[in-house]
Amino acid sequence: MDEDQKRVLAEKLDSLELEELRDLRGNVDRTISHLESRKRQEALSAAEQIAREHGFRLADLVSDRPSGKAGKSGQGGSVLPAAYVNPENPDETWSGRGRRPGWVKAALEAGRTLEDLRA
Repeated sequence: MDEDQKRVLAEKLDSLELEELRDLRGNVDRTISHLESRKRQEALSAAEQIAREHGFRLADLVSDRPSGKAGKSGQGGSVLPAAYVNPENPDETWSGRGRRPGWVKAALEAGRTLEDLRA
């Protein structure tokens, strides 16, 4: 926006009533919020794409925990480190506690041992 446009806009704003200015401010705030959300999503998508190009998931790069499935949201506590990794899909891990995942059961049925799956 050049200086003449800014001057004209300032003159128009000066001519508005208080309620019109408040309505305008609400519209500006919503527009800014939508723009920030869109820009954030664009940046997130770009970062996810770059992570994929390097063979990672973005969540794995920005987390302090080892690769694997994220814990259940809303249930505090810490995520246990991966003790076993699916050789067919390294994104699938298991801590060795709790119910065995389907990929562990399938590997054992196929003749592999838990030691074969150890991380």
